[in-house]
Amino acid sequence: MAENLLEVKNLKKYFPVKAGVFKRTVAHVKAVDDISFAVKEGETLGLVGESGCGKSTTGRTILRLLEATEGKVIFDGKSIMDLDKKEMREVRRDMQIIFQDPYASLNPRMTVADIVGEPLDIHKLAKNKQERNEKVKEILENVGLGEEYMNRYPHEFSGGQRQRIGVARALAVDPKLIIADEPVSALDVSVQAQVVNLLQDLQKEYGLTYLFIAHDLSVVKHISDRVAVMYLGKIVELTDKKELFKNPIHPYTQSLLSAIPEADPKKKKDRIVLEGDVPSPVDPPSGCRFHPRCPKAFEPCSVKEPEFKEYGDGHFAACHLLDK
Repeated sequence: MAENLLEVKNLKKYFPVKAGVFKRTVAHVKAVDDISFAVKEGETLGLVGESGCGKSTTGRTILRLLEATEGKVIFDGKSIMDLDKKEMREVRRDMQIIFQDPYASLNPRMTVADIVGEPLDIHKLAKNKQERNEKVKEILENVGLGEEYMNRYPHEFSGGQRQRIGVARALAVDPKLIIADEPVSALDVSVQAQVVNLLQDLQKEYGLTYLFIAHDLSVVKHISDRVAVMYLGKIVELTDKKELFKNPIHPYTQSLLSAIPEADPKKKKDRIVLEGDVPSPVDPPSGCRFHPRCPKAFEPCSVKEPEFKEYGDGHFAACHLLDK
């Protein structure tokens, strides 16, 4: 069994809501509220949920691009929450991020060679400019871009090509973990498949570990080994990919899977339509966060928060219904 490369324990990220003349804190947006999970070395953990559920905030808090309110992040056996800037910079060489928007995440004033080469400069991984350019050329070829692209600027590329540049930048320092924050959601469907396949090929070649954040379940099904489902700052279900799609046990996961279109018109499935809107993370519901929209909610759901625990071999969920 592979060891855990990343462990997240009781992670919380609250954003203050300020109001009035003196900008006093009147409430908190509970974007990530007490979540725990682990990612094994060499695997891909998919993190899915609706927009605004806290997926991207989770990824950025793990990397300390946002500072956590509470909780622990253990990366490669080392707790990273108490590291200073210098120590954190060293750790960041091993954990990289691919951003969601390939248009906003690349500096328009920098050439591709400078964008991909910048991490090499920061971590002093090239002795001189020639060695740096050789490494950049090699990385670009690995993501499907030739050396003729090195001196071009981001505006000269399509969305799919820009995202490949983003992937190349993340790969430049030879990381162990890549957090892919919805890397294909801004791309055309035809290009999405190319980028996902590229990520899988690179994982085999470089021995990478991915935390793959997405809201598209079909993409997650294609690339992930295990899947964690998030709702309003909480993880509600976590299990093996095959088990999740075959036997979802949380009502929220069941409703998400029922919304996936069926390719075969003869195969009909019952669509679970959720009532109402997602509640505000400023004032989440008492008890189970999902209970106001849950078609199976009963008495304890509105009062007591369900415990996130194991139901079967590596299948975790937080639902009172499962304890009936």
